Amino acid sequence: MLSILTIVSILIDGFLDGGTRREDDMNYTLANIDGRAALVAQGQWYDLEVVSGGALGPDPMAALGEPGQLAALTAKLNEHQPGGEVETATLEAPVPNPRSVFAIGLNYQAHADEGAMEVPENPLVFAKFPTCLVGPSADVQLRSDLVDYEGELVAVIGPGGKDIPPSQAWNHVVGLMVGQDISDRAVQFAAKPPHFDLGKSFDTFGPIGPVMVSPDSVDRNNLRITTEVNGEVRQDGTTDQLIFDIPTLVSYLSRVVTLQTGDLIFTGTPEGIGATQGKFLAGGDVVTTRIDGIGSLTNPCVRISDHNVC
Repeated sequence: MLSILTIVSILIDGFLDGGTRREDDMNYTLANIDGRAALVAQGQWYDLEVVSGGALGPDPMAALGEPGQLAALTAKLNEHQPGGEVETATLEAPVPNPRSVFAIGLNYQAHADEGAMEVPENPLVFAKFPTCLVGPSADVQLRSDLVDYEGELVAVIGPGGKDIPPSQAWNHVVGLMVGQDISDRAVQFAAKPPHFDLGKSFDTFGPIGPVMVSPDSVDRNNLRITTEVNGEVRQDGTTDQLIFDIPTLVSYLSRVVTLQTGDLIFTGTPEGIGATQGKFLAGGDVVTTRIDGIGSLTNPCVRISDHNVC
């Protein structure tokens, strides 16, 4: 017969293991409402500092290191009065100030095929500068006639780490978001070899949001991603088509750098980008990016100048 201590140990081990974690214990949705961290449930938002009794502050970045508390507080939100409706709130980037923003190129076979590109044997990693990040309804500022869209699933690192095995990677992911990897193709291919970082890091080229959801609250391995421009569907794919899945990416990156809380990983885009169709973004266009179970971004495009970089 098992002792009480043995039973407790088994339960704790099961909770910590990503493959057996109880989903109802780790459900939460985090938003950034006017610069303050908030939990979301049933269309209402709740100020995180208020519902935690001051145990957690208003900084959305600080909340990312406390997934257990976010889940526990979410389970008791019915004991609190909401701050308002999400639909009428001003949503900002759920992760406003990450240290690092990693992005993955050619991570869908069909996307590689449409560009006649060879699929890499290892993840093709580049950086987006954190200053490009904006919220889910922010304007995208265009500075050339060759700006493109790329709808993506974004993973948010919670507990950081080094040399993380794939089997433990989900324990280091605090949430998932919708992202747009906006790209100025002229700048991206202005040099040989191309410099992805600059061409994808203009100010406003990283819309994220509208909220961050816990990985346990969605079918994280099979999420549908769609991108529309002015209502026309341009991209339609699912994350089960990823060549390198999120556990592989987390493990791969952590073998090179120590991942820190709040780091972002743009996981790649499905087929249907504008460059292969000759359909680049123009002033007045509206880009809508949606991932089932997470939400949508709606970003108007505004032509503000010519960059004269190349």
